[in-house]
Amino acid sequence: MKDISISSYRGSRKVAYPKKRPSPTGVFKIHKTPGVPLAPNHKSPYSAKAALLQQRQRDAQIAALRRQGVLLEEEYRDDIRYYMHEMERYTMSSAQSMDQQPEIRWHMRPCLVDFLVEIHFAFRLRPETLYLTLNIVDRYVSRRIVYIKHYQLVGCAALWIAAKFEDAKDRVPTVQELAQICRETYDESAFIQMEGHVLATIQWTLGHPTAEAWLRLICCDPFVEEEKVQHVARFLMEITLFYREFIKYPPSSIALGALTLARFLCGKSRRLFEETEECQEIVELLDNRLAKRVNDLSETLVKKYSYAFYSKAATFVVQYYLQGGRYARQQIVPFPTTPRRPALLSGTSTPMSATTTISDISDDFPLTPTSPSSFSSDPFSSSFLSEDDKENLPSTFEFSVNKQRIEAPPEHYLPHEFVAYSRPALHNLNGSPRVTAVA
Repeated sequence: MKDISISSYRGSRKVAYPKKRPSPTGVFKIHKTPGVPLAPNHKSPYSAKAALLQQRQRDAQIAALRRQGVLLEEEYRDDIRYYMHEMERYTMSSAQSMDQQPEIRWHMRPCLVDFLVEIHFAFRLRPETLYLTLNIVDRYVSRRIVYIKHYQLVGCAALWIAAKFEDAKDRVPTVQELAQICRETYDESAFIQMEGHVLATIQWTLGHPTAEAWLRLICCDPFVEEEKVQHVARFLMEITLFYREFIKYPPSSIALGALTLARFLCGKSRRLFEETEECQEIVELLDNRLAKRVNDLSETLVKKYSYAFYSKAATFVVQYYLQGGRYARQQIVPFPTTPRRPALLSGTSTPMSATTTISDISDDFPLTPTSPSSFSSDPFSSSFLSEDDKENLPSTFEFSVNKQRIEAPPEHYLPHEFVAYSRPALHNLNGSPRVTAVA
């Protein structure tokens, strides 16, 4: 058996049991470690309550984002937003390039979008999948010539790519299902071939931040929006997929404009600090189209958002515009301006000479006092000296001291010529030269 010494036993006992145990009454003395200052932990009740409320608000925002399927860490939030703005600019399509298609016209686009919305709703795919599908279609059409007979094939291939990128594996439609949906118009090998051609054209860039992703961030970041407001905003965002005038706007502006109009329709207060010029343009385009052509909306889209699952958003919006409702843009009251001094000067102001510039009478600096033009402030000029003798000063001048004390203006308020030439001359004469009338 091992011989355990008393010293080692006592050492282990000190580690296991502290030397001084806390008092059962809860009052014990804290031994401060020398050289280690304690962190100040004195907070007023108001600051402690404010910090607690702020922490609870952050926790609620993070919980709302996670319920929406957005896993966004707080410390990386700004970096993620910056990257999303960069990616949406990089993955934008060109409406001008799409105008140059020889066969495809813009009146065909609503038919394709209506077809894709129906397939997307039938397979219960994620909302991001639909927006990514249309982005892939627009980018492909912007770079390749597409004929009418292949337009539906491009749309199905884009939906297949987006579903593989966004959705779960069991929800992605198979090639056989896509062929059946198209009523055997295309072979199964055509979908596979078109998929590879589309991916090669867009250079395998699929990380497009969709309007749905931006809407989830906006609805949960400052404040958590109501469910009805979010559903109305989603309905308005899907309307923008049908028409050409919305293609030039980035998804972040589309989401913000749809949310702004949805908040107005639901009677919520506006957030003027978030609204941008692009946001207002999108709101006006949506409002004008719904006010004039609300009956021309896609029946598939209206039916999709008429269910109670989407808070009957389509029924609410259509009834609002059928009753003559319109969006009222609130005018921002400008800040009051500082009153300016009138340009006309009174008769009691400082006399000015012909050399006074516009900077002398501006509101930036006070008026510059100058002497009349008939007198010269330079004693060595031709008006003081005769033509025969210019070396000596004439004796016909009388130097008088001004009895009334007048403070000299600062040099940075005087003209440059006065500071450079006349001020040294006045110092040499030790007075103010005045012309004496010679009898």
